Amino acid sequence: MWFKNIFVYRLASDWAMSATTLEEKLSLHPLQACAGLDKQSRGWVSCHGDDRLVHASNRQMLITLGVEQKLLPASIVNQFAKDRVADLEAQQGYRVGRKEKKEIKERVTEELLPRAFAHRRMTYVWIDPVNGWLVVDAASPAKADEALELLGKTLDDLPLKLLHTQRSPVAAMTDWLAGGESPAGFTIDRELELRSSDAGKATVRYVRHDLEGDEIRAHIAAGKTATRLGMTWNDRISFVLTEQLQIKRLDFLDIIKEQAETQAESADEMFDLDFALMTGELAKMLADLVNALGGENLQPA
Repeated sequence: MWFKNIFVYRLASDWAMSATTLEEKLSLHPLQACAGLDKQSRGWVSCHGDDRLVHASNRQMLITLGVEQKLLPASIVNQFAKDRVADLEAQQGYRVGRKEKKEIKERVTEELLPRAFAHRRMTYVWIDPVNGWLVVDAASPAKADEALELLGKTLDDLPLKLLHTQRSPVAAMTDWLAGGESPAGFTIDRELELRSSDAGKATVRYVRHDLEGDEIRAHIAAGKTATRLGMTWNDRISFVLTEQLQIKRLDFLDIIKEQAETQAESADEMFDLDFALMTGELAKMLADLVNALGGENLQPA
């Protein structure tokens, strides 16, 4: 359940909804299995294998989007359609036209969909009304948008906006590297991507590499800026910060996870403690990161 890649959004300051009310609204949009010719189905599912659609702890809430998709590879459809076209051409003695081939492919897809295997995936959403955060655990903007779209429909209205800071991540990360000094509470790790601003977009990537040498400063002096930077917060959470203010490859270090392992006596207690520890640490880290980026920009351009 530990988040890996997150998109961070701001809830409106007056947003307030109890876990009970949220549960009632989510229950109206549960995930339904794909039926018939459905290629995909979306809905809310339990976070932890029970009947609850909202996992609440310390005024923090966790909900889970479930997406079920039929697995029907194009190569399979094309092969069935090709075989059917070949049979038809053999029967009628002349080539099948483009329009008819398209119709055959569509019929084959309709025939195969009900027999296709269904794959289910989940996207976690953490709602923090205390600090005004909504955080989606997703590796791509499309996955985050997918969860937010259904959440907006479920709640009728969701006052939400992406987090913006006074300083852009690119400017801040570049300055930290050029000055050889990381912001308070953070250390700079050994991962970096630098990119030039010219039309060529020349890019240099460092992985497991010392970033304190003159080589990095020379790239910056030549006009390159930092677009990804590995960082660690208070020796507790490591991550990669991107130019879009996305936080990728979150890794909660052993000192945090060991706290849950030593206190939990069951799987349910472990899940609850994991969630409490994760949200508590992430809320503090996000606050420090916003400060390191000059504070929040409430009216981004």
